[in-house]
Amino acid sequence: MQTVDLNADMGESFGPWRMGNDAALLKIISSANIACGGHAGDADVMAATMTLARDNSVGIGAHPGFMDIAGFGRNRMTVPRGTLQNQVRYQVAASVGMARSLGTSVRHLKLHGALANMASEDETLAHDLYEAALSVAPDLIVMVLTATAQQKAVQSLGCKWAGEIFADRAYNDDATLVDRSKPGAVIHDAALAGNRMVAMVKAGAILTEGGVSIPAAIDTICLHGDTPEAVDIARAVKTALQDAGITLKCFDGRSS
Repeated sequence: MQTVDLNADMGESFGPWRMGNDAALLKIISSANIACGGHAGDADVMAATMTLARDNSVGIGAHPGFMDIAGFGRNRMTVPRGTLQNQVRYQVAASVGMARSLGTSVRHLKLHGALANMASEDETLAHDLYEAALSVAPDLIVMVLTATAQQKAVQSLGCKWAGEIFADRAYNDDATLVDRSKPGAVIHDAALAGNRMVAMVKAGAILTEGGVSIPAAIDTICLHGDTPEAVDIARAVKTALQDAGITLKCFDGRSS
């Protein structure tokens, strides 16, 4: 039986300001990447989102990014490497501690936004960031942009990992994501997203905008909770996968 996980980035509201419909998404997905206060979120939002994830039996992940709330963590920044590692430790520790206080646990890690994109291009950066996170929580499963420098980093570290593709983003021919500033980078059509994911999961490959098929380890599919169509895309992807005989299941993590 073919299985795949469906994850979403969430917990990105702040104070009275609301981002996305996390409650609806948590009834559809199997894993949640919850902001840790770096690029978005705060203590109350993190606690509330983790509680909803726990109550819906959804796997919880720490989702650290640049300390850049004004830019939502989507601006590429130059930060001293040691400082950046400590910022990742700080965010992961907050996530792990909050989950423990709620009687649950953090099972995976996923980098956010510009930090994730930079790590998908730079194996040394990815290695250093993952090493920092694992120094706080050694048993985390690291979610990586499959077939990129992130995957090379986790394989060199020897930690558990899961390969991720995106339902709502277009791909370059090197398996990195098309820059958000370019037309067509973000996919808003729910039906198209569902069909793309079935095709990629069945092929075991990333299908790029340039027509290239890149063999890939596909353990989980992501959609962004901040897009207006997020809930529709989640439903469409889940339905399309199930109609194709693919079962949604939380990933166990790879060890090689």
